[in-house]
Amino acid sequence: MNAVKVDVAVIGGGMAGICAALAAARQGCQVALITDRPVLGGNASSEVRVWVMGAMGGRNIRYGREGGIIEELLLENRWYNQDGNAHVWDTVMLDVVRKESTLQLFLNTLVYDVEMAPGPDRRIGAVFGRQNATEKLFRFEASQFIDASGDGAAAAAAGADWVMGREGRDVYGESWAPEQGDALTLGSSLMFNTRDAGYPVTFRPPSFAKDFRGEHCPPIVKRADPKDTRCCWWWIEYGGVLDTIKDTEVIRDELMAMVYGVWDYIKNSGRFEGVENLQLEWVASVPGKRESRRFLGDYVLTEHDVVGQRQHPDRVAHGGWSIDLHPPKGFYDERGAGSHHWHTDGPYTIPYRCLYSRNVGNLLFAGRNISASHVAFGTTRVMATCATAGQAVGTAAALAVAHGTTPRGVYEQYLSDLQQQLLRDGQWVIGVAGQDPADLVRSRALRFSASSTRRLTMTTARGEARLSVDHYLRLPLSQRLDEVKLLVRAERDTVLQVELWRGERPENYLPKHFEAATEVTVPAGEHWVSVPCGGREPGADGGLYLWLKANPNLVLRTGDTKLTGVLFARLAGNRESGHEGSWSGDAFWPWVRDGLPCFVVSPEQAIHEPENVANGYARPYGGANCWLSEPGVPQWLQVDLAEPATVGRVELAFNSDPNRQYNNLVPTGHDAIPEIVKDCRVLARVDGQWVQVAEVSGNYQRLSRVTFAPVLADALRVEAQATWGWPAVEIYEVRAYAR
Repeated sequence: MNAVKVDVAVIGGGMAGICAALAAARQGCQVALITDRPVLGGNASSEVRVWVMGAMGGRNIRYGREGGIIEELLLENRWYNQDGNAHVWDTVMLDVVRKESTLQLFLNTLVYDVEMAPGPDRRIGAVFGRQNATEKLFRFEASQFIDASGDGAAAAAAGADWVMGREGRDVYGESWAPEQGDALTLGSSLMFNTRDAGYPVTFRPPSFAKDFRGEHCPPIVKRADPKDTRCCWWWIEYGGVLDTIKDTEVIRDELMAMVYGVWDYIKNSGRFEGVENLQLEWVASVPGKRESRRFLGDYVLTEHDVVGQRQHPDRVAHGGWSIDLHPPKGFYDERGAGSHHWHTDGPYTIPYRCLYSRNVGNLLFAGRNISASHVAFGTTRVMATCATAGQAVGTAAALAVAHGTTPRGVYEQYLSDLQQQLLRDGQWVIGVAGQDPADLVRSRALRFSASSTRRLTMTTARGEARLSVDHYLRLPLSQRLDEVKLLVRAERDTVLQVELWRGERPENYLPKHFEAATEVTVPAGEHWVSVPCGGREPGADGGLYLWLKANPNLVLRTGDTKLTGVLFARLAGNRESGHEGSWSGDAFWPWVRDGLPCFVVSPEQAIHEPENVANGYARPYGGANCWLSEPGVPQWLQVDLAEPATVGRVELAFNSDPNRQYNNLVPTGHDAIPEIVKDCRVLARVDGQWVQVAEVSGNYQRLSRVTFAPVLADALRVEAQATWGWPAVEIYEVRAYAR
């Protein structure tokens, strides 16, 4: 028996487990990451090949992409893996994990038993693992244990309370729960890839393949896109009416038969055109499992928390994917619907109390097994959301080790420390501002200045957007707004109808409350037209919406760049259904456009000021919360301190465009985000002289941290010399520490 003694043992090498292990290791803990697979990534790995999806998959989510470690991994993948190759993605994850000197990785190691610690409190003392290929047995002893394995076999063996299946409507009063509870779950899917061989390819199905050719098969005809090499095959789903743990082999065999049967139907039924040259390139042997055990913490997240977007005081992670529930019969469901979605108005928070066991003292969870109802699980289960929970519990486990306490003790005594550390490490904790007293920029800044600051205006016309449907323009405000001028072209004399709307919450970007309506006469030709706004002050969400009613005779001229915090959206569906409840179907659905309309506001609005880098919000949250320069690089940002202080470390957060979703398995064609600052220098003013103390070169990550020999400085300056192609410089946050 090989003895491994660490501070934190993480079971499960999916996205949640990876982020948990990295978070704990980076806080100084000795960590063991144990997974029964030969590669990291879980459902995102090359073995299964499901995309890493998260909050930005919600229809109404803006500036909501996950930050922290999962963003770091995805940006790393973008840099090394522009082709979206699944095996390169495996390598990216492996490389990041192996760089951590205090993290031991155990691949192909199945945790098969648990040893409880002596004493009156229920705690895990050790878990046992078997590495079949080496015939080694391991005993992993730790202070804190994190089960991020999905099924949670170790947590169940430790006696942690858990549930499986669907709660009845009477349990939590959820509208999407069934009338009566049952053991049904979401099923599993087996992914496959196809390719065009360039010549005709014959397909002869194996004997075990399902025969769908004798009937018109609606799920295949409706959903199959043979030329789509992405994860368009998720709807080949099965197992929700079985036990997704005990019947895993049965489910896998049925899915294999279904996959080959579907491909036989596509190739040989005669109902699809242009498939002659297509061939199967890869078929998974490991199903992507959606649901099994859910463990119970001190709080159970429900539909009400998600839809109501409750801001829990102990929030440590967020989600935004729709409540996405699949029929338990999956592919064989008589109704033919692969999934049902409820899109919320904005992101929701996940409380820390959902992430540790209510009855095992040193056990935390991350991934699809957290403390949530079946309905709420429909949104928390996607991998980027699981990853944010993973970073939270890894950080919490490190705090528990440092303070000699339990996960519940962290909640009771060190919750603020947990939230603040997550913010410092790039995770978004909705509505919580960074308030680190050790940060010299926050505690000692006297004034902020910059080489230039972008005004809230767009006057250079490059394109156009026809008002064939309703659009809205969302403007962040710093003071009252009297007037907005728009550059429009009218094909004949007409009228521009505009409604003014308020938003509701800083994290939401939807017009919710009607305020006023106005009409502006527009003569034929191109003109700047004035829309009166009545001196309206910023609302609860820090902005104002101009709802531009459809008029096919009007064209808005659009500008040459984006402005952080300003949104221009084309509306699909109908307004009333969207404002009564963001259900799927034909509900209100804003499609954000890349180009902004040309506009001028009066009076000027101070939105992108340099002092934003210390306001505690390192992404748009109502306001833009960044410094944005005028076009042109290089640019500089300066922080003058109230008195000289010793500085030996500077931490910078750049703009990684959190309003876009990045996919780990889809070719990007680019190696870095254009807005990110590539090269910069950090200077300190020492005895009246500027001295370069650090240099960043070739950066492609959102967070950049530099340490240097400490100096006694009364000012700091960041000089950005290059971006990855963006014409201006954006910085969300600057922190400075003695070390």
